[in-house]
This record gives sequence, C-alpha cells and structure tokens, in this order.
Amino acid sequence: MSEPLYRPWGTVTPEFWTSPAPGVGTAPQGLAAETLRARLVKVAEVAQHGRMADAVTLAAQLDQDVTAEYGEAHLHTVQVREVRGYLAALMGEHATGLAWYLHAAQLRVTVQGPSHPDVEAATLRAYSLWRAMPDEDERRRLAGDLLTVVTDIHGTDSLLARRVRDRLYSLALPAPAE
Repeated sequence: MSEPLYRPWGTVTPEFWTSPAPGVGTAPQGLAAETLRARLVKVAEVAQHGRMADAVTLAAQLDQDVTAEYGEAHLHTVQVREVRGYLAALMGEHATGLAWYLHAAQLRVTVQGPSHPDVEAATLRAYSLWRAMPDEDERRRLAGDLLTVVTDIHGTDSLLARRVRDRLYSLALPAPAE
C-alpha cells in the first residue's frame, strides 16, 4: 500500500504563482504620488500656521522617506528638496535656501536634462532668491556658487550667467555718492 504524497505547499491555487517565494520579501509598494502630495500639503499647512520649525522637520522627514524610496535622481526627491529650500528662505536662512535650490537644479539636470524648461525655472528660482538676499555681503559670498551652477548647466554665455555676472559686478562697484 502506498502512502499519500503530501506536498509542502498544500493545494496550489492561482494566487500561489503570484506570491513571492518563501523567505523573499515583497517588493515595496512605494510612496504613492497621492501620499507624497498629501504630505507636502501638510508641510505647507504647518508653515502657513507659522510653525516653521515643525514644517522644516516634516519636510526633512519627507526628504528622507522619498530619498530612501526613489533615490537621489528622481523628480519626487527634487521637488521635496526645492520645498526645503523654500522653507529655509521663508525663515530668512537665505544661504541654506540657495544651497537647496542649487542642489535641486543640479538634480533636475540629471533627471530632466539641461534643456528642460523646469531646469531653467529651477535656476531662475535660485537666481531670484540670490537677488532678494538683503545682505549684500552674503550675496557676494554666494555669487560664486550660483555662477558655477548656472554656467555648468546653461553655459558661460547664457543669458542667466551674464545676468549673474552683471549683478556681481554691480555689487563690486562702490555705491554712488549721494
């Protein structure tokens, strides 16, 4: 008399073939675009209520989560880092804001290519923040960083690079006597 054969997996169903092998984890489901959007909205709401330090903390945690999920070279990561730059600028931390904007512009080049309109917009945001800095010494000090990124992305003869150089020259000239 033969013994019944007991298979280790039990009854095979169609779901069996779509399941991962035992001991193999499932692929991460990802930080859904809706979740990312909702968390960015939460950051904005917290900032609008004047709780800037909390907004910065939420944005930093979101940056960590998005970077872990998608990596550095992903548009979601770029967008969150631009938000971090914006928050820093709102807090009066212009140098930090500019650093985030320049970093995001460089990431955009990697993700979207140098001729993409969003890359130009990102470098224009950095330029605008730099121009709006109330401290001229800080502007002078950071002009080199801005000019380096702008010329790397758009070239030395680009309109934006010429604008940065012109502004830098005007900062270097003595103010007219009144």
